Amino acid sequence: MNDLTPRQIVAELDRYIIGQAEAKKRVAIALRNRYRRSRLPKELQGDITPKNIILIGPTGVGKTEIARRLAKLVDAPFVKVEATKFTEVGYVGRDVESMIRDLVNTAIRNTKETHMNRVQDKAEKNARDLLIELLEPMPVKEKKLKTPFDMIFGGGKQETVVMEPAGDTETIEFIKEKQRIIGEKLDKGELEEEIVEIEVEDNSASPMAFMGGMNTEDMGSNINDMFGGILPKKTKIRKVTVAEARELLIQLEAQDLIDMDSVISEALREAEENGIIFLDEIDKIAGGGGRNGADISREGVQRDILPIVEGSTVNTKYGPVNTDHILFIGAGAFHISKVSDLIPELQGRFPITVELDTLTAENFISILTKPENAIIKQYTYLLETEGVKLKFTDEAIREIAYTATHMNEQQENIGARRLHTVIEKLVEEISFYAPDYDQEEFLIDDEYVQRAFKKTDLQEDIQKYIL
Repeated sequence: MNDLTPRQIVAELDRYIIGQAEAKKRVAIALRNRYRRSRLPKELQGDITPKNIILIGPTGVGKTEIARRLAKLVDAPFVKVEATKFTEVGYVGRDVESMIRDLVNTAIRNTKETHMNRVQDKAEKNARDLLIELLEPMPVKEKKLKTPFDMIFGGGKQETVVMEPAGDTETIEFIKEKQRIIGEKLDKGELEEEIVEIEVEDNSASPMAFMGGMNTEDMGSNINDMFGGILPKKTKIRKVTVAEARELLIQLEAQDLIDMDSVISEALREAEENGIIFLDEIDKIAGGGGRNGADISREGVQRDILPIVEGSTVNTKYGPVNTDHILFIGAGAFHISKVSDLIPELQGRFPITVELDTLTAENFISILTKPENAIIKQYTYLLETEGVKLKFTDEAIREIAYTATHMNEQQENIGARRLHTVIEKLVEEISFYAPDYDQEEFLIDDEYVQRAFKKTDLQEDIQKYIL
């Protein structure tokens, strides 16, 4: 997916996001430039930095979705953070470097999952063998061995204990035959509801519990991990079904089969080279031109964010991470403030600004029907699980779009999110009584939509005259 052309990237985004052609074009070029940079000689790559973008537009027009789909398209580490959560140094709030630590954690999680998928077959085989042993254990006995390490570290007094099969040959062969039969039953799915006991790590008692109500989320090097490396890991016995045990054992075996040093090294490189950070509500930290306390505080946040966006090295518990080539996408409504209200240094690090279009009724019609995850498709699939089939006429879809547009104009403009409000209200009664219905199909036409919102409109009109 790394060699997608800008036109192909836009075409992929069009499958899920309606309109906003200019914004899609800009982010597609930014993504393609990463691919172009990777094909340059190493000595030139360091000088080419990503061209960060600010997306301007009201809520619900697709700013976050564009960035999220873009990252998913190329399987890049992606985090969304709200600029308002950061405060300048010395005030209560999140440390700005936490966004890089969050990105690294995401990269490690993605890379670890990729590595575990590669050893999935081996992990499944090992989990099957362990399940057989749990269902029909082989009798074992302890055998004590002396090794050179025992002599060195234990003064000759300590011995290594190993387990070996117990019983005569006939008993061992009999148990092996029973295990073979159990293996066949497992493969056929005949033992899925059997209960087994497995030993799992106990994470309920955190080493940080004794520190009371302290917020350790962003405490530089993760203290939980520091204590976790010193203190022995506690385990507990869980009683689960064979089906649940299989999933747990596959996860445990896959983790044992992968090399975590390799995972961390690859993840850090992936975060540095391909990471995308979406800075939402960046307009909320822009000053309004005055120099009161609030404006000074917001400027302090900008100055704290600046080194991260400019390019610096952030220490994480996995190692240092350079932010020179991370792509930052800022977003905000900019109703009150303007991009020019940001400090000049930060403006310079976001050279591309794109103003997204306000969604119209025609856009809403497309959003309801065209994307692969269209809202109407989602509700239709949900109710089909109850044996109820929803059918929307074209007139009903158009009426829904106009209703959502009207509500956005009369109330707060929340963009495409208004469609969820409208559809939820529309299918509320059907959804409530769906398990008890005898009829299999419900037709929603324009008259049904008008009846559903007539009462709502009346209540809104009355509210205007109530003090």
